[in-house]
Amino acid sequence: MGRLFGTDGVRGVANSDLTVELALDLSVAAAHVLGDAGALARADGRRPVAVVGHDTRASGEFLEAAVVAGLASAGVDVWRVGALPTPAVAYLTAALDADLGVMLSASHNPMPDNGIKFLARGGIKLADALEDAIEAHIGEEWVRPTGADVGRVSVHQEGADTYVAHLLSTLPHSLDGLRIVVDAANGAASIVGPAALRSAGAEVIEIHTAPTGLNINDSCGSTHLGSLIEAVRRHGAHAGVAFDGDADRCLAVDASGAEIDGDHVLAILGIAMRERGTLRENTVVATVMANLGFKLALQAAELTVIETGVGDRYVLEAMRDGNFSLGGEQSGHIIMSDHATTGDGVLTALHVLARMAETGRSLEDLASVVTKFPQVLINVAGVDKTRVATDAVLSAAIAEAESQMAGAGRVLLRPSGTEPVVRVMVEAATAEQADQIARSLADVVQTTLALS
Repeated sequence: MGRLFGTDGVRGVANSDLTVELALDLSVAAAHVLGDAGALARADGRRPVAVVGHDTRASGEFLEAAVVAGLASAGVDVWRVGALPTPAVAYLTAALDADLGVMLSASHNPMPDNGIKFLARGGIKLADALEDAIEAHIGEEWVRPTGADVGRVSVHQEGADTYVAHLLSTLPHSLDGLRIVVDAANGAASIVGPAALRSAGAEVIEIHTAPTGLNINDSCGSTHLGSLIEAVRRHGAHAGVAFDGDADRCLAVDASGAEIDGDHVLAILGIAMRERGTLRENTVVATVMANLGFKLALQAAELTVIETGVGDRYVLEAMRDGNFSLGGEQSGHIIMSDHATTGDGVLTALHVLARMAETGRSLEDLASVVTKFPQVLINVAGVDKTRVATDAVLSAAIAEAESQMAGAGRVLLRPSGTEPVVRVMVEAATAEQADQIARSLADVVQTTLALS
């Protein structure tokens, strides 16, 4: 069996790949690894405590029951916080002084999928070593607590209000005068997203904020911006913001309906934070997928960009290592480490909109600091993704493509961390050149790395 944990927890089709039995076993193992570590760090003698939340998928109901049962059976007291964003669960894990947090979500994936994300004390995502330790404990013999030693389960009713109050406390400026469309993807931010923006002073128009358990991410949210664009134009809104299913990411559209992605957002926030003196080391952490235009824009603003592998966990690691205050991904995972331990879509939306209100500038104007290079991304399936970095034929093809662009573009080939594909990304001076080179390289990947 391969490694259970992917780039963001354990994920799969609920009740097929991700079963009740697996959820139960993982939770018991996590209790032994994270709960025991928390108990060793304390001197108060109390049992380990866990915070458990979920997004709005129907499968979250039975998976939550399995997770809570596993934790309590291992002697962990559980706070159930209900349907809340991943960053809210992370915040509450720290605020409630819990030893671990658990979020049930498959983020932007379709409704049939689900996932289990574990958080360490302080609401921090797990390092590989902790994930490996949890896997190693699955199925081991253990002494089961009985009587008064089993964990107790309680409902924490104030979680949403506590989280929204925290978000509002971070704002440098109110959102007074802004009309904003919010697309919550029928997901975990369906209540707290609009509530936070309204409380900050915005006039809010809601779309996709009526989860049924079956409609999360269904042609809506940050991966499907069409209905947000239409609503912004129809209502004459100043901007629109879209979250994914667990609201750890945010994308936006300006008043004209043009997309504002994570590269634009990082540039807007980086410049704003530098002006306020809160951008530590004048540095922004981004992944290798960040557009070349973003890097040139930050260079022109005299800001440093540090690159990581793809995945917000790697951005977080680099931010912690360098004590940086801002990082994120093109996909809209934005991490503001002074206020959150994970990407936080609602926090991101609030701060981008606050920048608009503070400066009186439109989102289009603020985003214009970044002139994006045309980018083409092709996923090549059915190939041996382990050979991407070592195949000589492929290396030669990449070198030839880079010489064609003469420094006015770049090529990136990487194996996906979540799917059995190789991603071919090309940025070039024109869309036509980017498309031609990307297709050519994709053909080479398909031919050279084909599975026998």
